This record gives sequence, structure tokens and C-alpha cells, in this order.
Amino acid sequence: MSQREYHFALDDYQRARRQAAVQEMLARVTGSEHKNQLLSYDEVRRKLHAIERSAQHLKEIPLDAIVGSVDRYTDFTRKFLPRKSISPSRWARVMSFARGLTGLPPIEVYQIGEVYFVRDGNHRVSVARRLGAKAIQAYVTYVETKVEVTPDLDPDQLIIKAEEVNFLERTRLDRNRPGADLTATTAGAYPTILEHIDVHRYFMGLEEEREIPYPEAAAHWYDEVYLPVVEIIRRRNLLRDFPDRTEADLYLWVAKHRQALQEEIGWDIGSEAALTDLADRHRPSFWRRVLTTVERALTGLLPDFLQVGPPPGTWRIRRGKGPDSPQLFSDILVALDDSPQAWAALAQAARTAAVENSGLHGIHIHPPGDLSDRPGDGDDRDQQRVLEETHLEVKERFARVCREAGLERFDFQVVKGDVDRMLCAKARFTDLVVLPLNYPPGENRLERLDSGLRILIRSCPQPLLAVPGEPTSLSQAVLAYDGSPKSREALYIAAYLAGRLSTRLTVLTSSDGLEHPHRVQREAQDYLQNQHVRARYLTTEKPIAEAVLNRVSEGGHNLILVGGYGSGPLVEVMLGSVVDEILRGSRQPVLICR
Repeated sequence: MSQREYHFALDDYQRARRQAAVQEMLARVTGSEHKNQLLSYDEVRRKLHAIERSAQHLKEIPLDAIVGSVDRYTDFTRKFLPRKSISPSRWARVMSFARGLTGLPPIEVYQIGEVYFVRDGNHRVSVARRLGAKAIQAYVTYVETKVEVTPDLDPDQLIIKAEEVNFLERTRLDRNRPGADLTATTAGAYPTILEHIDVHRYFMGLEEEREIPYPEAAAHWYDEVYLPVVEIIRRRNLLRDFPDRTEADLYLWVAKHRQALQEEIGWDIGSEAALTDLADRHRPSFWRRVLTTVERALTGLLPDFLQVGPPPGTWRIRRGKGPDSPQLFSDILVALDDSPQAWAALAQAARTAAVENSGLHGIHIHPPGDLSDRPGDGDDRDQQRVLEETHLEVKERFARVCREAGLERFDFQVVKGDVDRMLCAKARFTDLVVLPLNYPPGENRLERLDSGLRILIRSCPQPLLAVPGEPTSLSQAVLAYDGSPKSREALYIAAYLAGRLSTRLTVLTSSDGLEHPHRVQREAQDYLQNQHVRARYLTTEKPIAEAVLNRVSEGGHNLILVGGYGSGPLVEVMLGSVVDEILRGSRQPVLICR
């Protein structure tokens, strides 16, 4: 090695040192110093419970896959640039040899997964990378571990991998469920999953009246709890919207969100609904976030009577319900007020829930400013006690009706807030809202403007079943159909009821305001025939509200299906609407579809 070559090598060292200093400074500024560190082989091996194999094999390995060292991991950066602890003369001698005829001899490394740790030859790796080499010859000793290890391994990832090893050793899912992928990307994920398995094991032991071995409980949890959620994630291709997450990440995310929603609305909504709500809130689309923000802002600014509400079919799309769904009304919300008519609405809701095998959620909403908002004097306290006793009586009567109907899933809650807003908030995780028809929108503009039911019909995306009298079997329905998007929603539900309840259906179309009523009727007929539903088709010259009410009173129909408001809020307030006329005149349940 000539003196000139040695000086050139020293210059290379100085340039490498300056580059290392810049990288270290940037790492400190950005708070990513840990990502600029080489990993300690002994620490990684210990945390991953890795086992060394004695045999060595000579092969070429990629330099980028070398992520650590046995004993020199503090002397070089992650890219093997020399730190100040490295002797300039030794580094320069290795560089001179590398440029000579003999080149660099093989290094010795340990291999864990797809990454390597230098056992001997740290300087050679540093020099090779400085020369722009992509690979180097190495004697490789293989080290076995239960988890996959990739070149992006850093101290944060190491914590996750260590948790994964402990998880697999305790659950043995890698043996009992070969191919099971529970990869997580955040620290603390695997301990949280173990907590889920602990709870599952506890209830499993109670049910089977025996001590459940942990691996058995883990396998049962995987089959009965984890996989059903993952199947929903795959069916709805949710990882497309969260490309940096895994199925295990989303499982934990939805479990936490599901619990939060249960506390918010008062009942368990299930994994599918929680996933839907989670995706709606966090889907990383810029324009979706912008539109959601604008929509929420407008909702808060506009007065209630000007609220337009969601587009037709929103509830079905959000709840994953198609026109041919095997169960359209999985969860039903019934609003109970202080009127006697509320019990007829409850009876109607319980009948429907029994046929649908639905969950029934009862809610009594107290407007803000009632007696519970103030301490009051003795009279107020007496009134508050009476109020609480009344709530208890309502709850007990609700439970009795549900049990008599044979319902397995039901719950009741008393909440406080604006009735329309609170009902809409609770309804978003149900498929049908049932309420007593005590106060239909009035005939004059001021009454319509002040109608809480009208505001609810506009704001709530779910179908609303308004019950004006005694409950019915919903066995004969008349559908007001004009081909509009909301009337198509009513058509979808009519087809479902015909199949589920054997409801006899009459489709009624008015030529009043329609150019081609027969064409509209044909559209409905084609759809119902494709659904194998038989129906009677009628056209009339009378206004549709009058024709529907006449048909109900004359033909023994016990259900009216109609689309929601078709005009804008101001037009509907000023001129009235078909929905309002039907609600004012009907003595049978009216199903208003959005």
C-alpha cells in the first residue's frame, strides 16, 4: 500500500465522518436518533428468543440488509458510516486493501429472518458501502426465531417483534393455527390481544365449567372472535383504505371503537357497524375529510327546519344492506314518549322485531332543562323522585313487552337532549325507527315549520315507521310510487316485506304531476318480478295522497309505504307535501323511506 493510496483513504474517512455527523444532527433535530442506530445482536437475539445454529455457509448478502453488529453497534451509524470512536488509520488501511488487487475478504454474520448482524468485519462493511457496493461475501450463521424479521427493523419494531414472540409462545397459534397472520404494527398490540383472549378464556371456562388451557382458549378466540372480524375486513377490502395497517391493527382498532360507541349510544352495535363507522370517520381521503367537515359545519349552522338530510339509500349503504338482504332490519329503535300511543308503537316494534329476529332498543328522551338539571327545593325533589319512578315503570313495561314477544336482544335507556337530534344520533346504528304518530305536521305553514316529526323525517336516514293507532300485522301494504329515488327505497323495502312477511302489495301511481305514469308502474313491476314478488298495480288521476288514503280505507290495507320528502325544505314548508297529507290522514302505520 503506497503512501499516496493511504492519504486518499484518509480523505475518504474524513468525508465519511462528515456525512455521519450530518446524519446524526438531522436525526437529533427530527427526533429519529433511534432509527440511525445499529441494533445490538445480543439484545435482538434475547428479545426474540432466537436460537443459533452452528453451521456456517458462504454466500453473498445485500449490504442494506445488515442492520446491526455483535459488539461494534455503537461505532457506526445505521448506514455503517464511521463515528469518532473509529480509528482513522485502521479504517483507511481497510479502504486501501479494498481498492487493491486482493479486495475484501468475506465477513462473518448472524442471520435472523431477512436481516444480518456483523460478527466480524464491521470496517469491511463500512468501506464496502462507501465504495458503493450493493453486496458482500459473508460466512452466515443462521439464527431461528418464531417471527418474521425484515430490514426495516429498528428499536421500535424490535419491541413489537419481542411482544409477538411472547404472544406466540403463550398462545401457540403458530402451531395450532398454521398460517394465521396476526401481524401488528404498534407496540402494545399483542399484550392487548392477550387481554382479549384472557376475557374469552374466562367466559369460555364459565360456559364449559372447566379450566381452559390457554392455547385452547387462544385457538377458540381466533376462530370465533378474531376471524369473523377479519372476514368483514377482507370482504369490504378495508385494508385498501388503510394501506399502512394490518388486519390485526384494524381488529384492535374496531374493538376499541366498538366499546366507545357502546358507551356513547347505550348498546353493542356489533363489529360490522363499528367497522363501517370507523371507516367513515377515518378513511384517509382528503376530499372525503373536506366534505365531511363542511357537512358537519353546515349541520351545526343551519336551523333544523332547513336541514336537507342524507341522500336516498344512505342507511342501506352504510349498514351494508342490499334490497335482497336476508335480514333488512337487524336492529330497531323505538321512541317512547309519555303518551298512551307510545305503547302501541312499542307493540308494533316488538311484533316486527320478533319476525325479523332483531334487536329492539327502546329510548325515552328528556328535553334539556327538566328537573334533574337543577337542585331545586323539596317540591322539585319530590317531582324528580316521581319522574325517576315513572322511568323505572316504563323500563319494566318495555322489558315485559319484549319478553312476551320472545325477543332475545333488547335494552332501554333514558337520555337527555334535543329529541330530534338525539333520536337521529341513536338511530344511525339501527335499520328502522318506530315512533308514535301523535303530532303529524300541521296544515298551515307555521305548524309545518314547527313540526318535530317533519324535521326528523328530513334528518334521519333510516326508515321511519309512524304508528297512529293499534299495531297491525303489516300484511297488506299500499305503496305510493312515482319513480323518484326515495320512492325506489320504498319499493325495495316493499319487496323485502312481501318476501319476509308475505305482505300483499298494491303499487299505486298517480298521473297527477307525472307525464308517463304507466312507464313508472312498469319500472316497479319489472323490479318486483325480478324479486319474485306478486303485486297489484293501479294508476289514478287523483292526487297520490288522496288516492292512497282512499285505498287504505276501502281495501283493508294496514300499512302505507311512501318515499320521504321530495322537495326542498322551504318549498315543502310553504306548499306542503304528500308525506304530510298521508301522516295527517292515516289511521294505519306509515313507513317513510329514505
